[in-house]
Formats: sequence, C-alpha cells, structure tokens
Amino acid sequence: MNGILNWNVDPVIFMITDSFPLKYYGALFATGLLLGYYIVRSVYKKEHLSLDNLDSLLVYVIVGTILGARLGHCFFYEPSYFLQHPIEILLPIQKVAGVYKFVGYQGLASHGGSIGVLIAMILYCRKYKVKFLWILDKMAIGVPVTGAFIRFGNFMNSEIYGKPTNGNWGVVFQRDDMIPRHPTQLYEAFAYLLIFGIVLYLYKSKTIKREDGFIFGWFLTLMFVARFIIEFFKENQETFENDMVINMGQILSIPFILIGVALIIWKSKKNVEV
Repeated sequence: MNGILNWNVDPVIFMITDSFPLKYYGALFATGLLLGYYIVRSVYKKEHLSLDNLDSLLVYVIVGTILGARLGHCFFYEPSYFLQHPIEILLPIQKVAGVYKFVGYQGLASHGGSIGVLIAMILYCRKYKVKFLWILDKMAIGVPVTGAFIRFGNFMNSEIYGKPTNGNWGVVFQRDDMIPRHPTQLYEAFAYLLIFGIVLYLYKSKTIKREDGFIFGWFLTLMFVARFIIEFFKENQETFENDMVINMGQILSIPFILIGVALIIWKSKKNVEV
C-alpha cells in the first residue's frame, strides 16, 4: 500500500447561500472553458484575425457543451429515469422526499458535450458566415485544456474513478469505499494536456500546411482513442454496461475516431510538404 493516496476532499469549496454551494467541479469546469477560450483568442491574435464575434463563439460553446453533455448523460446512460422525470433533465434539481431541491447537474456526458458543441458550431458558422472546419481547427487547440480541467473537477468530486488496482499509484476515494483504484480522471486529464501539446505542435509546424480540418482530425482521433483506452481501467457508470463487451463510453468514441481518421487521410494528401 506504499504510495497509495487517500482522497477525501469535500467537493464543496464553500456555500454561497444556505442551499447554493460553490463546488470544485463547477469552478474547474468554468476555468477550463475560459482557458480554452483564451487559447483560441491567442490563436486569432497570432494570425491577426478579427476578434469580432469571438465572444459570441464562447457563448455558443458554453451552451452547446452544457446542454449536449446533460442531454447525452440523460439519454445515453439513464433514459428510463429521465423520461419519467423530464423536469430534471434541464433543471439542476431533484425530488427528495417529495420536495424539489437544488442538487446541481448530477450527470454530464463528454460525448454528448462533443455533439452539442458540433451542433452549436454549425449554427455559429451559419450565422456569422464562417467555414466550419476552419473554426473547428482553431477550437481543437483549446478544447483539450478544457477537457483536462473538467477531469480535474471529476477528481475533486471523487467520481468517474477507475477499477481496483494493486499498483502504488492507486487512490482510495474514501467518500465511496476504501479500495485503491486507478485515478482515471487524472489519466484522462494528463492525456488531454499531452494532446494539447501535440495539436499545438501541428498548428505551429512549418512542414505542415494547415488545411482546414487536418488539425481537427488529429484532435478527434487522439482524444477519443485516449478515451477508448482509458475506459478499460474505468468503472462502468451504469449497471447495464456490466454485461457489455465494451462500455457505452467506448461505443460512443468509435464514430468520433472514425471521423477523425477520415479527416486525417483526406487532408494529408495536400498537407504534407515533400
């Protein structure tokens, strides 16, 4: 058990009011979104692009992320419950002892968030006459940092942790049990930071032309391959996944990987200078 970390952090930083807590998860989620935004903003400045409508882009991303992540969790993981409690899908409340109470959003799915952002970007591009793959290339540089901070938030919440491990890197999430487990939230967070470094290198590379969609293709492939692999070490989120060969997170990752690989192959014919 040498090196095992015992983790028992209160997920609430402090109470804003008697019934409204400020949690690490929410704070880190917001921090990740803002950092991703400022990274994209710095790319715009580097390329001397107009910053007009960039603030609107942030709004579209926030709404697409939260709405998509919430709907993704409700319909990918717990459809039977939320179809019976539709008011809880979009409102951060839950009926406890016959009374609705503020509990925050108890479940956000990253795959749903990804779909939500893509839909939001389609709407953004239509309104502001921006090329779809062009804007996705820019966003692909900032999104991994956002994803990393969301996973740090999951770690602070002692949620989405891994299966039991005998390794010295195990973490005991004492709020749930006393079993050393893979800290899969941290695996994902550090994988996403590594992916940020890779896509930033692709963006800055002098030997690769930034054909629209090429960077986004690498982003999709790397992000969801990492997610697919890490899922093998992660506890299933819902019991119905226990009888599946691969879990829901892996199934949902496959289309993103295929789209990413297709974009890389399609754009590579013109991107690499020989």
